[in-house]
Amino acid sequence: MSQLPLLPDDIVESLNARRGGFNETIGLEFVSIRYNEIVAEIPVTPTLHQPYGIVHGGVYCTIVETLASTGAALNAMPRGYSAVGLENNTSFIRAVREGRLRAVATPVTRGRRSHVWSVSITDDQGRAVATGRVRMLCLEQGAQVAGETVGIKTG
Repeated sequence: MSQLPLLPDDIVESLNARRGGFNETIGLEFVSIRYNEIVAEIPVTPTLHQPYGIVHGGVYCTIVETLASTGAALNAMPRGYSAVGLENNTSFIRAVREGRLRAVATPVTRGRRSHVWSVSITDDQGRAVATGRVRMLCLEQGAQVAGETVGIKTG
């Protein structure tokens, strides 16, 4: 991959301000962002629990999808491309009832047309609670998905 420009210093603040929708609802906040690593945290609250009182598996899938998508998008955008998910494989390792989750995403491969990102999620004690891998497709500027031009929607 060609040399990427430096990310702006305020990228974390900017992405947190734009996270909107479901990511804001579950409390996901970006902690640090680099082209080769995306880190986010989420407080565990009862609203994230399934009926047994543990974090719902969909929360882990959301975290994995969000971090992988962010990483792929940030790498694709300097070339004028967008990134969309093709496959999300998330595995649940340990049940969590309270505390804070920390997720770290790193690229497995960053090709011209596809990316694969790996995400690990840990609890407050640094124990693995979930892992995931997302395969992304990089689309040229102006490409359409579901009848609309691909682009970031906020608000």
